[in-house]
Amino acid sequence: MPKPLVQHLRSEPIYTRFWNRFKQFPKGLHTGSSTPPTVSGPAAAALISGGVGAVAMMATHHFAELSKANNQIVIQMGSWIPGAMNSDLMWGNLENYAGKEMMFFIGWWGSWALLHQVLKYRQVKPRTLLVWLFGLFTLATAMAWHPLFPWLSLM
Repeated sequence: MPKPLVQHLRSEPIYTRFWNRFKQFPKGLHTGSSTPPTVSGPAAAALISGGVGAVAMMATHHFAELSKANNQIVIQMGSWIPGAMNSDLMWGNLENYAGKEMMFFIGWWGSWALLHQVLKYRQVKPRTLLVWLFGLFTLATAMAWHPLFPWLSLM
């Protein structure tokens, strides 16, 4: 007489039980959500805010390159980050990079909070989302390309 299923599962090692449950994972995904989202605005806000953060970081980079005083401002913005001001030559020093990343973080989270409130109940077309993503990330990439800004030093 075969063992009941519950007794059979308990007799298997825990890793076998885990693996058997893991193999069934995608089955629940094909049914979808019982309450799917009706608007795409919050997701669009989350994606577009990454591009805004990238542009903010590159604007901070150019601000820091204009003068030593500006560079010190950017260094101070990120000085609270662990490792930003390390005097050990082996571990290096982040210097103004920590400030640039801080501005990325502020631009990202700030624009996400603002865009989320604006787009919360709106449907954003995929084409609109693609144009904003492509435009912002292209702008951030172009700002990093020094031939467009020949007056900057190449560090």
